[in-house]
Amino acid sequence: MKIVVQRVSEASVKVEGSIVGEIGKGLMLLVGIDENDEKTDADWLVQKILNLRIFGDEDDKLNLSVKDISGEILCISQFTLIADYKKGNRPSFIKAAKPDKAIPLFDYFKEEIARSGLKTESGIFGADMKVSLVNDGPVTIVMDSITKN
Repeated sequence: MKIVVQRVSEASVKVEGSIVGEIGKGLMLLVGIDENDEKTDADWLVQKILNLRIFGDEDDKLNLSVKDISGEILCISQFTLIADYKKGNRPSFIKAAKPDKAIPLFDYFKEEIARSGLKTESGIFGADMKVSLVNDGPVTIVMDSITKN
């Protein structure tokens, strides 16, 4: 799994002109699922994300997690994160998980995030989504479950 973690002051996602997910201060997660990803990848990333200290404390040091600030989380599925762009100019998405695998794993990931008790919203898997956010900082971190090894 590859996830782009963005610290936001607000974020929302629209499908067909209607807001389907919206958060205030917290994290927006763009989630790409590889054909080889499993629940263990999701479990590892969920714990890393929930405990990632990228929010400022009283001294404005990055010492607080999204849990510490009772932040909110918006999850957006994004298969394009799994692009292979090394040959030619058209990216290949052949390594992205097919919907029959990706949808259950994305749903599992969202459910595990929500088990934290934090407000958790999401877009609609496979839909044409319009995502808006105010990146706070900006703070953006790219996480890959492969790094757990």
